[in-house]
Amino acid sequence: MASDPERNGSPTENIVTVFGGTGFLGQRIVSRLLDKKMGVRAVSRHPGRDQPRASPQLKRIEANILDRPSIAAAVSGSRVVVNAVSLYVERAGQSFERVHVEAAADLAAASREAGVEKFIQISGIGSDARSSSAYIRARGRGEEAVKVAFPQATVVRPAVMTGPDDTFLTAIIRLLRLLPVYPLFGNGDVRLQPVYAGDVAEAVARLASGQSDTDAHVFEFAGPHVYAYKDLVREIAGLLQIRPTLMPVPYPIWTLLATAAEWLPAAPLTRNQVELMQDDNIASGNFPGLKDLSIEPRELDAVVRMIDGSR
Repeated sequence: MASDPERNGSPTENIVTVFGGTGFLGQRIVSRLLDKKMGVRAVSRHPGRDQPRASPQLKRIEANILDRPSIAAAVSGSRVVVNAVSLYVERAGQSFERVHVEAAADLAAASREAGVEKFIQISGIGSDARSSSAYIRARGRGEEAVKVAFPQATVVRPAVMTGPDDTFLTAIIRLLRLLPVYPLFGNGDVRLQPVYAGDVAEAVARLASGQSDTDAHVFEFAGPHVYAYKDLVREIAGLLQIRPTLMPVPYPIWTLLATAAEWLPAAPLTRNQVELMQDDNIASGNFPGLKDLSIEPRELDAVVRMIDGSR
């Protein structure tokens, strides 16, 4: 383990603290930072549960983003702080507002008070403080709250992310292999621009390590192609050499299914996922993206092979 940097409020050279460091995106950010020889703190409530790779440059820290004293201790001595914490199902004491707005603002404020040079907030394409969806609204309000607490914060908005162990592409592949009739969200017309999570992680690591020539404070990271959902499913089925029948399923039915699924310990479907599938999730073109950081977005077929080969 790396020795613990001085926790005196002065930024320590090349220390990047990643909250949500054991999550789907967070683990990948940690790994890319380690590749760049950065000192990394991977912060989570259960740092030993899903451990990122071992490295002498890595220190695992237990902290709860909902607990102000623990986040203040975790960020002390950091040069960069990344908030990759995400909540997809509300539980007792953990609402979208509490995690994505209040706690994000607390973390940004603690980072500013600790003298952190750069704060990176992971949000999402489509985040909107005026949305009727509680999840999407909280993401948008979280961006606003972070900007108030840390005015020079960088906001990263990924499109729907893909990769081994994701909750999107992996589920499509499993269902295509399991079911002769594939249920679509609505008529399958919503447009998506799925992006490989490894590309997003590399982009965040470049921003954190100073490998960026842009002074932009908002980025949108999306994949190389825009698909209607039904066309995306057909494309994946073709790669798997499967010819399913596609069946439209009205959104109210999906909402009922998701409401029931959220009672399970690891919900396979959530209401916020259903809500996200009702609106286009594509880059606006108004902000820099992966190519502005010299990253060529990975093609869908490569990600499908990666996921299907890990079965």
